[in-house]
Amino acid sequence: MQYSISNLNAFIILVSIGYTLFYYVNDKKDKEFNKLLDKNLSPIQLISQIKGYFYINPVLALSLTITIFSFVGVPPLIGFFAKQMVLSAALDNGYVFLVLVAILTSVISAVYYLAIIKQIFFETSDYKINPILMYSRYFGSIVYKTKLIKDVTYRLHNIVLSSSLTITISILTLIILLFIFIPQE
Repeated sequence: MQYSISNLNAFIILVSIGYTLFYYVNDKKDKEFNKLLDKNLSPIQLISQIKGYFYINPVLALSLTITIFSFVGVPPLIGFFAKQMVLSAALDNGYVFLVLVAILTSVISAVYYLAIIKQIFFETSDYKINPILMYSRYFGSIVYKTKLIKDVTYRLHNIVLSSSLTITISILTLIILLFIFIPQE
């Protein structure tokens, strides 16, 4: 359950980050990104693409950080209790070598996860708001049963993540955070 919740949250957050980066252009030409064959099919493919993302959207960056800390197994997040239960069950059955290997691989993976967090918080972003979109207006109409209700003008700041997406991210992040109150299987 823990890995399902954390993976689902990470997936939704990364899709949301890709959506929010639609308004930005990368100032520096990333050679590694330009070599990708499918660079137009997915918004986030490299860790360098989320460099400095905290300065673009701090709430999504914090939610992703909480999820990554859960993957690492930092107490009191849900990932810690999952690792604790698996490792204690293995120790109870006498698999000491397997537990040592699991702890070693967990420490190695933590280094990679912390590198992602370092990129998000401590690097400067290469993204700037696209000047074409900055001053653009988008026009739409609200229609109900073929009757025009209202003409609407959208600007860049009017386009945000949907409420269902933000509620899903919030609930999953709170489950990861608040599992400390009911740390049971």
